[in-house]
This record gives sequence, structure tokens and C-alpha cells, in this order.
Amino acid sequence: MTDSPARVLSDDELDVLELTLGGALPPSALVAVLRARPADGAPAGPADVGPARVVLTDAENTPLARITDPPGGTPAVEPLQPLATAIGPQWDAAVRRPARDVRAGLGAGGAAGLGLLVTEVPTREETDAAAALAAGAGPGTGPDEGARPGDLLLLVPVARRAPEPGTVGAPGLVRAAQGLAGTLAERTGARVATVAVPWSGLGDISLDDVAAAYGTARVERLATHRSPATAERVAALPGVRDEAFRALYPPASAAELTRAASGAHRRGAVVFFTGLSGSGKSTVARALAAELEDDGLGTTLLDGDEVRQHLSKGLGFDRASRETNVERIGYVAALVARHGGIAVAAPIAPFAAGRARVRALAEEAGALFVLVHVSTPLAVCEARDRKGFYARARAGEIAEFTGISSPYEEPDDADLVIDTTDVPVPEAVDRVRHHLANLLG
Repeated sequence: MTDSPARVLSDDELDVLELTLGGALPPSALVAVLRARPADGAPAGPADVGPARVVLTDAENTPLARITDPPGGTPAVEPLQPLATAIGPQWDAAVRRPARDVRAGLGAGGAAGLGLLVTEVPTREETDAAAALAAGAGPGTGPDEGARPGDLLLLVPVARRAPEPGTVGAPGLVRAAQGLAGTLAERTGARVATVAVPWSGLGDISLDDVAAAYGTARVERLATHRSPATAERVAALPGVRDEAFRALYPPASAAELTRAASGAHRRGAVVFFTGLSGSGKSTVARALAAELEDDGLGTTLLDGDEVRQHLSKGLGFDRASRETNVERIGYVAALVARHGGIAVAAPIAPFAAGRARVRALAEEAGALFVLVHVSTPLAVCEARDRKGFYARARAGEIAEFTGISSPYEEPDDADLVIDTTDVPVPEAVDRVRHHLANLLG
């Protein structure tokens, strides 16, 4: 194992590996995905997997499989350790079965008559369509097409990565499919199985082909049986609540109810302040967090000093320790934002590399990222220094103090630049709120 170079797989690539190990995809499909997605994060292009033998790991460096891709030969994948699982219905072993096991359970024929791809939460209309298809009476279904009661798979594409804000994720989609399975079994007498299919949509892989690999003789996408009228009603659902508020309450009351409920399905965000000690970043960050909370947005404030006392207790102030502190803040902020919250962080974050890592963590979590450079000049920061840190640093009593004995790398990628010398806190907060609101929509 140690004689082969390693490649850390993303969540999307882990989905492809799971399909390959389960017999839904040939190893060549995995090789094609890896070649199109260089490990160093560079844009997709004519990249190679690398040497003929590569160990594939997850983010925790657990060796999961060894892929062999000899020149002019046939790629092969050898499992090394089981892939990590999590909690939730999409991880239930009775649902998340390898393709080869699903095929083997279909009897001597090795094929189900019909596979229904459940890509969205089914409406009543789609439930009726599914029942008709399961009974062999759906549009375009005849007695020779193999769609007969007793052979039905509900295939639910599920991804490791977080879902888009406001959409039903993998657990909810699996639960909805299981409810549909019970309804279909009761209404048609069909033998219905729900199967979670790891699916990220990478490369040129077809979801229909993957569904066929699970043993379906015919694949139908259930969402295609949603009529335009139903689709229009579904699309209008987000506005139903606000219309009800306006109908039941006077304008001022409706506005407050809308404000309180507005954060329920928003995309998460990380608002990251950086600047010298005394620049005013913590003051602005605290005020911003309070305003966002009042707007009904779940907000977590990660103040640099408070983090130092808890999350980063024991770290020094050398460059490596500072980078570790910033990365820890970024990691926690990304966790908050991943679940739709707003994380407001206000460390000094003096180095560009550390700030870039925080941005990457936020973006990997599917969150918005706003970098605010509080650019208050050093002289103003020193004049505000109530704790005497600058004076002590100039006297040599504090080593590696940012702006004095340790550098501050001014960001060239800030989304907002605010100098609190002449920008009052309320105005600074309004600028950040306006920028964030435009991003959140």
C-alpha cells in the first residue's frame, strides 16, 4: 500500500468510487473522472491520474482503494478498506446496497421490469403516475415491455455533498421514496424496493445507465410525469407563506413575521473580517451579528479574542500558530454556514494564505464568502489602543505583534474595504448587510 502514491478524493469522487466498487460503473469510468479533475484543483483538462498504481483515500487519509491503470491495458480497482458511512436513511444498509447485490436479489432473470428515478419529492400526481407505471398501465407501457407488478425499484440519487439551500436533501428524498414505496405496494401489489444510489453527476456518466446497472430493464424519471400545471404550483410554493401573512396581518405585523421567517431556507454565509488590532473589526462584527440575528438569520459570532480563549487555547503567536488559529475559525465558520447559518468571524488573519484557506473551506461547504478588510491605518489603531499592546510591542515586550514586529499582508481580494477612521460603525454595518443581502437574494 505504501509503495503507491496517494490521491485524496473529494465527496463527489467518493460517490463515483462507491458506484465503481459496487459494480454500477466500470473502473474506466472512475479513471476518466479522475483524469478530468486534477488532484491539485486546477481546471479540468487533459490531466492524468498519475502513475499506473494510485491509492485513493478520503479526506482523513484512509486508504480506500488502489487503482491500477497500466498503459494500453484495462484499469482495475482493488478495495482496501470500507468507505466511511454516516447517519440518516440514505446510509441504511437495507437501502444503500451495491448494484451487484441489488441485481442478485432480483431472481434468476437478474432484472426488474421497471426502475423509477426519484430525483424530486413526488407529488400526488406523480404518485398516481407511478402506480399506473407499476401496474403496467402507464403511458407507452405494454405487456411486452417488462413493466409488471412485482418488479419495481425506486432509485434515489443521493450525494455526499450538502444539498442546495432550500432543497430537500438526501435523507428527506429517501424518506419520501420509502413512503411512495409503501403506497405503491398497497395500491398495486408490486414488490417495491427503495435503493439509494450514490450520485454526484460527475463526468459523462449517465444516471440512466447507472440505473440500468442496478438491474432495471426500463428506466423512467418520475419527475417527467409532473404536468406543467403542477410544476407551476410547486414553483409558487415559496411565496404562499408571505401571501398568507399579508392576508391575515396588517402590513407592519406581516413585515415582522416575514422578517422572522426569512432565514429558514437561506444559503449559509461566512463574513470574514480582517484587519489590524484596534482597526474596529470586532466592533463592526459584533454589531453586524446582532443586526443579522434581528433579521431572523441564525448568526454565530466568532470573535478572534474569544476564539483564542477557547478553540485555540494554548496556541502561541508565531506564524504557524496564527495560521492554525485562523484555519480553526474557518473550519467552524464553514460548519455553521453549511447548515444555512451565518458565521461572522473577526480575527486579525494577517496572512493571505490563511485567508485563502478560510475562503476555500466556506466554498467547499457550499456557502457564500465575504471578505471584509477593515483598513484602518496603523497610526489610528495605535491611538485607539486601550490595552497598551502597541506600546508594549514597540518596547519589545510582545514578540511578533502584527503591524510592529510581524507583517500584515493586506488583502487584494477583499469584497469590501472599510476604513473606520471616517466610517461610523452603523454605516460600516449597513455596507456589509447590503452586500450580503444582494448575495443571498
